[in-house]
Amino acid sequence: MATIRDIAKLAGVSPATVSRVLNYDQELSVAQETKQRIFEVAEKLNYTKHKRVNKSGKAVIRLVQWYDEAEELADLYYLSIRLGIEKKAEELYIDIQRETLAELSDSQVSGTIALGKFDAKQIRQLRQYEENLLLVDFDGMKMGIDSLVVDFDQSMDLVIDHFIQHGHKKIGILSGKEKTKHNLQPIEDPRLAVFKQKMEQLNLYRPEFTLTAAFSMEAGKKTMAHFLADQSELPDALFASSDALAVGAMQAIQEAGLQIPADISVIGFNDVSVAKYVSPALSTIKVETEWMGELAVSTIVDLAKEFSPAPRKIMLGTKLIERDSTQ
Repeated sequence: MATIRDIAKLAGVSPATVSRVLNYDQELSVAQETKQRIFEVAEKLNYTKHKRVNKSGKAVIRLVQWYDEAEELADLYYLSIRLGIEKKAEELYIDIQRETLAELSDSQVSGTIALGKFDAKQIRQLRQYEENLLLVDFDGMKMGIDSLVVDFDQSMDLVIDHFIQHGHKKIGILSGKEKTKHNLQPIEDPRLAVFKQKMEQLNLYRPEFTLTAAFSMEAGKKTMAHFLADQSELPDALFASSDALAVGAMQAIQEAGLQIPADISVIGFNDVSVAKYVSPALSTIKVETEWMGELAVSTIVDLAKEFSPAPRKIMLGTKLIERDSTQ
């Protein structure tokens, strides 16, 4: 694992600044560009593969994202996927043409990767500009769109099984709340739906232990702080739908005078770079985000080469990374 000094050296800042940025220190005054550089370096230092292929001609792939750079820093999940896309494209000598939904161009490309959450109207808009379309982190099968998604069913099995095996029965969830851009259509957190179904089957679901917040550290901290102040009975284990939410919840738990994991065990989701550096180090469900980005490029290249008679959905499995926030 890369050290804070490694990140500091490449980012051109002090180790203390890196530590405070990775721990979401709200009292730190640092430029947005510096934060972006630190987070990108931290993600890139996790990359272990970098093989190059023979040059076989220049192609162009359009990348449409629903997150802007500021939102990427609030939740590093999409930042990591984007970096994986760019890395694989570089290996294959493919140009990435980044565009927004508001400013889609008519330029000829080999295909379009749409990264994030999109409503039906936005997907129809994307299809008008490019037939070869791949949705990443969003299931578009109902609309006949090729999709690359995470297997949330398998992920939640890992979380719930781990908690139960360690004697936890009072299990809570801090799920994510978000909306599509422009049309502001609410998006259901698939982790919550699967969590509720599995916990009900085990007769362990507690609706009072179900919390919801926007996908950011600040929102997770605020929601958890209110919950801890209002509830007389607390869960002994908590799953958060992203690492950013988990970090915020952990800060609130510690500020309330509770110990992690002695009082509440915490598991996050994604395994972004900051999960290793917070205190205690965060146990989390690892999504191979870099590989997800690489696979998106490989898939769109394959789709451009040969006609597919039916849409495909590729599901990525996950694994639980145990660190110090669980026992």
